[in-house]
Amino acid sequence: MAKITYIEHNGTEHVVEVANGLTVMEGARDNSIPGIEADCGGACACSTCHVYVDPSWVEKLPPREDMEEDMLDFAYEPDPTKSRLTCQIKVTDALDGLVVRMPEKQI
Repeated sequence: MAKITYIEHNGTEHVVEVANGLTVMEGARDNSIPGIEADCGGACACSTCHVYVDPSWVEKLPPREDMEEDMLDFAYEPDPTKSRLTCQIKVTDALDGLVVRMPEKQI
């Protein structure tokens, strides 16, 4: 399990434990955290689970794969360094303490 902090665009924080093997998106969905819509259900076919990863975590995550890079082109105000799709980040013990921030909206 890893404790992950999800921060809504308005600053509201949600700290939840997410089981290993799930994705960061599934952790948000299973805990009813607003701001991550996940319209495609985690298939990396949209950008509605877009977040900005806290700068201290950017280098600790596995790099983006090509499909994620392509989908981020459709995200709302993507950041070349901090933007990630939460459906593509698998939870492990190494992610304990991860902080992600939601954009103003998902498109």
